[in-house]
Amino acid sequence: MPSEESVLGFLRRSRRGPLKAKEIAKGLSVAPRNFRDFRALLRGMLDAGRLYRVKGQRYAVPEKVNLVAGRVTVTQKGDGFVAPDQGAQDIFVPGLSLESAMDGDQVVVRVEGRPRGRSPVGRVIKVLDRAHETVVGTFRASRGFGVVHPRNRRLSREILVAKGDEADATEGDVVVARITTFGSGKMGPMGRVETVLGKFSDPGVDVLSVIHDHGLPGAFPDSVVEAARDAVVRRRKEGGEHRTDRRDLHVFTIDPADAKDHDDGLSVRPVGSDSWEVGIHIADVSHFVRPGDAVDLEAFKRGTSVYLVDRVIPMLPHELSTDACSLLPDADRFALSVFALLDTQGRVRDARFERTEIRSRHKLSYEMAQAVLDGEQDIDPETNEALRTLAKLAETLREKRKERGSLDFDIPEAKVLLGEAGKPVSIRQVERLKTHRLVEAFMLLANEIIAHQAGQRRLPILYRVHEPPSTDKMRDLRQFLGGLGYRVPKGKIPQNDLQGILKQVEGRPEEKLVSTVILRSMSRARYSVKNLGHYGLASDWYTHFTSPIRRYPDLWLHRVVTHTLIEGPSVPEDWAGPGLTEKAERCSVRERVAEAAERESVALKKVEYMERHLGDEFDGTVSGVTSFGIFVLLDEVFVEGLVHVNSMADDYYIFHQDKYLLVGERSHRTFRLGDRLRIRVARIDKEELFIDFVILA
Repeated sequence: MPSEESVLGFLRRSRRGPLKAKEIAKGLSVAPRNFRDFRALLRGMLDAGRLYRVKGQRYAVPEKVNLVAGRVTVTQKGDGFVAPDQGAQDIFVPGLSLESAMDGDQVVVRVEGRPRGRSPVGRVIKVLDRAHETVVGTFRASRGFGVVHPRNRRLSREILVAKGDEADATEGDVVVARITTFGSGKMGPMGRVETVLGKFSDPGVDVLSVIHDHGLPGAFPDSVVEAARDAVVRRRKEGGEHRTDRRDLHVFTIDPADAKDHDDGLSVRPVGSDSWEVGIHIADVSHFVRPGDAVDLEAFKRGTSVYLVDRVIPMLPHELSTDACSLLPDADRFALSVFALLDTQGRVRDARFERTEIRSRHKLSYEMAQAVLDGEQDIDPETNEALRTLAKLAETLREKRKERGSLDFDIPEAKVLLGEAGKPVSIRQVERLKTHRLVEAFMLLANEIIAHQAGQRRLPILYRVHEPPSTDKMRDLRQFLGGLGYRVPKGKIPQNDLQGILKQVEGRPEEKLVSTVILRSMSRARYSVKNLGHYGLASDWYTHFTSPIRRYPDLWLHRVVTHTLIEGPSVPEDWAGPGLTEKAERCSVRERVAEAAERESVALKKVEYMERHLGDEFDGTVSGVTSFGIFVLLDEVFVEGLVHVNSMADDYYIFHQDKYLLVGERSHRTFRLGDRLRIRVARIDKEELFIDFVILA
C-alpha cells in the first residue's frame, strides 16, 4: 500500500489533472487485491482534507483546484481568517461565506480572489472537524423556544433551543448546550440544554463556565486513577536498568511558593579550575507512564495541565503529578538528568544524559533563592554557594543568547489572590526576579542540547518551533520602525537588529510602544516534527524537555531520549510517521486552548474585583492604542480597562495606525503608549468582560 505522501506526490506530478481512483492505483502499482484498502485510504484522505473529489469521481490535491485546508479563526465582527495547514498566507473569509463554520473549525476553503497587497479571499465549502460540540452561554426564554447566547464572543451565532429541549433552564441561567444541527449560512444552529450551571453571579459559576466553554476535562476516570496508583506501587521501588544513583549530588528545586508539582531540579559542582558540571534533573515521568497505557492515553488527550485562577486541571493524576513524580525534598526520586560541562564563557564542553535516582535537599521558592543572592538569607553554605555559582553561569548563558540575537520580552503577568468563596482580594503584577532567569537559563540550555542531539540522529521528536514573522508583518514592522527613525534591512529582519532596537529604546518614551509592536508581529510558537528553528530565541535547535509532569511533548521526548541516548536501541517504527505529525498538531491545539482558558479565568476575576470600584478614580498608564479607544493600566492594581472613543466627547479622535497614535482633529491632543492619565471606572460587565474607563485628566 502506498503512503498518503506517495498519493499526494503522484497527483502533484500528474499533468492530466484530477484522476480517478483506478488511475491513481495504476500509477502507484497498487495490486488489484489491495484496491479496496486503497479506496479506504483515499476516503480517509478526503475526510482529513488532504484530497478533494471533483466531478466524475476524480481526485485532486486541494491546491491544484484552488482549495486550502486549515483552521478558521472568527473575528468579533463575524468574519473569518483561515490559517492553512501548510503554513501559507491566511485566507480572509467574509462572514456570509463561512457557511456553518464556527471559530476553531477545521475547514476546506475555495480561494476566490487574490487582491493585491491583501490576504486572499475565500469561501468555506466543507467543514472537516468541528471544534465545538457544546456551547456555554446565557439562556433566554422566548415564545415557543429558547435561545442560548454564547459566552465566547467569537461564536456570534445564537443557538436555538426547541421547546422541551431547555431542560430546567430559566431566564438568565448559564447553560451548556449541545449543538444538534449546525445549520448553514442562512439558517442558524440548533441544540439542546445539557447542563444548567446557575446564574453567572453564583459563586464558582464563572470559572465553571470557562472550563465548559473551552472543553477542559473534569476529574480523571476511575480507570486512569487506578492505573496511576498501580504504576506507583509496581515501579516506585524498582528503577529499572541503566539507572545511576546520584543521591550524593546536592540537588534543589526552585519554584513558585505555592507550587504543588516540582519537575525540575538543579545541581552544580566544579570540574578543575575553570569549568562546572551543571546537572539539570527532570522528573522521570516516562518510568511510570508507558506508551499506550490508560494514563498515557488520558495525558495525550489532555495535552497539558491548565492553570486556572482558582484551580489546576492536571495532565496527570495527583498520585503522579504531586507525589511519585514530583521532586519533593528529602525523598528519593527517579529523574532523567542532563549533565552539561560549562566553562567560564558559558560554552558547553560536553553533555551527557543519565537515568538517575536523586534526592532533593531543599524546596526553594523564587523569593527565598533571591534572598540568598541578595545576601538577606542563609540556607546552608553548600546551597548558598551553589545558588551564587548558578546565578553567574546563568547570566553568562543569557549574555550569549543575547549576542546571537535572542529576543527577551519581559511580559508582565497578573497574580490574583482569592479570598472566601473565590472572591478576588488583590491583583498584582508578578515580579520577575533574577532567580526566574536563573532557572530559565538552564531549562533553555537543556532543551537546546537535547534538540541538537536528537536532530543530528534524526530522532522522532516534537520540536518547539517559532517561525519568523510573515512577509506582511515584516513589511508593516519595517514601515513602523522606519517611521520612528530606526532603519532595518529589507526581507527577513535579523533578530540582532530587533534586539538592537529594543536596547536603543530602553528608557525612552517610545520603549513600551516599540516592544509591544515587535511582540505583536511575532508568529505563534508551536510543535512540529520538522526542525524549523526558534526565531525568538535565535536558536537553530529547540524542543521541550523540562516539564513532563505538565506537558505531553516533554513526556514523549523523555521516551525517545531514554530509548536512544541512554539505552541504545532505536525507537519503535510506529513512533515516527503521520502519527507523530498528529501528536504535534494536537499538542499545539491543546496548548492554545489552555492559554485561552487561563487568560479568561484571570480576566473574569479582574472584572469581578473592579465591580467594587465602580465610580472610583485611579492613576494609570496608556498600555494600548486602537481605532476604538485607548487601554489604560492602573498603578494601584494590575488591571487594564478601555477608554472608548465614544466617551472622549471633547473632540473627534483619529487613529494613526502607522504610529499607534490617537489624535484630536481640532485640539491635536495626542494619546500614545506610556502617557499618564487619571481615570474613573465608568462601567463593568462581568459577562462580557468589559471594564470601561473615562478620562479625568
